[in-house]
Order: sequence, then C-alpha cells, then structure tokens
Amino acid sequence: MKKLFDLNKLLIICGPTATGKTSLGISLAKKFNGEIVSADSRQVYKGMDIGTGKEWGDNVKIWGYDLVSPKDEFSVSKYLKFAGKTIADIEKRGKLPILVGGTGLYIKGVVDGIPTVDIPRNKKLRKNLEKYTADELYEQLSQIDSFKAGSMNSSDKKNPRRLIRAVEVAIWMIDNSKRNLPRDKKTYNTLFVGLTAPTDILDERIGKRVDSRIDNGFDEEVKTLINSGVDWNDQSMMSLGYRQWRDYVEGAVEKETAVSEWKKEERKYARRQMVWLKRDGRINWFDIRDGQYPKKVENLVKTWYKFSHAKEN
Repeated sequence: MKKLFDLNKLLIICGPTATGKTSLGISLAKKFNGEIVSADSRQVYKGMDIGTGKEWGDNVKIWGYDLVSPKDEFSVSKYLKFAGKTIADIEKRGKLPILVGGTGLYIKGVVDGIPTVDIPRNKKLRKNLEKYTADELYEQLSQIDSFKAGSMNSSDKKNPRRLIRAVEVAIWMIDNSKRNLPRDKKTYNTLFVGLTAPTDILDERIGKRVDSRIDNGFDEEVKTLINSGVDWNDQSMMSLGYRQWRDYVEGAVEKETAVSEWKKEERKYARRQMVWLKRDGRINWFDIRDGQYPKKVENLVKTWYKFSHAKEN
C-alpha cells in the first residue's frame, strides 16, 4: 500500500468510557493502514483484561496493553516514554498511529507534553505525607502553591495520591527554582475525534458493559490476581471495578451491592472524563446515536489526509 500521509500525523480518538472508541479505532486502522496506541491507564496491567475492557484488534495491532505486572506501579512519565517510542516506530514503518482512549492526562502528555512529568519522586516526603487526610493535604498544597490548589477539580481535591504528587511537585519547584523544566516534546499534525452521548444513554451503556464483564468472568479474574500475590493495595487494584469488588470478595457486601457501586463509580468517572475533554477545543465531537457517525468520521479523516480515491488507486 502506498503511504498516503506525511510523517508526524497522529489521529486521536477520545471520549468517555463505553462510547466505542476502540471499535472505531480498529475500523479506521483497517481503512488507513494504521496501528493503535492505547491511552488507557487501566489497560497497562498484565492479567487485568476483563475488568479493563481490553479489545483485541481483529488483525489490527494494539500497543499499550500488558506493559507491567499488576504488582508494579506505573506512572505518566513511563507511559509517555513508551508512547513516544511506539508512535515513532509506527511512523517509521509508514503506518498511521492512532491514539485511542479516555485517559485525558495520557493524551495531553503525548500531544502537548507535561513539563513536570519527569520531576522525580521523593520517597521520604511521600512517606511523611501519607499520614495526612485529603483535606490536610489540600491545605498544605494551598499554602505552597495556591494557583495549583485553586485549579484542581473536586475529584482531585479528594484524591490523596494526586494531592501528594501535587505537593511533591510544588516543593521540587521551590527547591529547584533556578532550573528549567524539560520541555522537549515532539510536534504532531493531529486530528482529534471525540465520541459522546447523552448522559442517560451513556449510563445505560455503562451498566450493560459492567454486567457483560461480570458474565465474562470478572470474578474469576480478580481471584486469580489475588491468588498470584497481587495485593488489594497495589496501584493496579485501585482501578474501577477491582476496588469495588474487594468488599464482595472479602464478604463485607453482597454481590449486588458491589455491582451497583461499580456502575455508580463508572458513571461518575465518565462525567469527569467529559469535563476534562470538553476543555479541549481541538476535539471534533460525534454523537454515537447517529448511525452515520462512523462514515462521517472516515470522511473527516480523508479530508485531513487530503487525498482522493484517485490518488489511492
């Protein structure tokens, strides 16, 4: 097949959970000689297939699955190094890289760069901060970096892990005020495609998807992970679905309660994803209720490529 596009082009397919991003990505990859790079922070863990919704590409290569053991931690910095190298390799082989997922921070990091991503972790500081509540951590951050504290959404303000990282970065910035942050990033010619749906439709899809994952053996997957030595407190097990399942496995709640809680948290997560993504004016949004949206997306991609069927032939 002829190479129909310039190097450094990057197609991004984003949107909240349960909108069919990967299915669309696979379809476009077949049409435009592409390969997919997953931008999902939950799919990097080995053995966590059902709960994270990994889809296998029907002869389309998908990168970004199974990068680390579920016993290991995985950072945005590690993801960006992986994604940059993988996208460059896809380009080198004359294919179109397609970044697909709903983890907004991953997408932002690949496309725009995150200057603070390589600021090292301070183990001593983290150990000291772990004893504080989210409210106390937020208060500390407010005193050190009021601008960062003021920019955090309500979810981040209640997330100790993110607050600890924010405090860590703020302190590093003070201690290294004369050092320039790394800003080396690759510039891509991007096309953003966003998939969306009304809240009630999305809620219904999320509920059905959770039920499907349970029917497909999610409980067995969780027990296999625990029996293999994965700890409930590992970063991987903080993922949606897995953390809600803990109380059920340990006998603290009935299965129905765990399922209900999982669906509720997935729906809340979808709303947070939309808040994040709606801030990006580059995204071309498509309502998945429109039966013609896949064709409309395909036409948009063709226009972006600036080629005709005559050139293709």
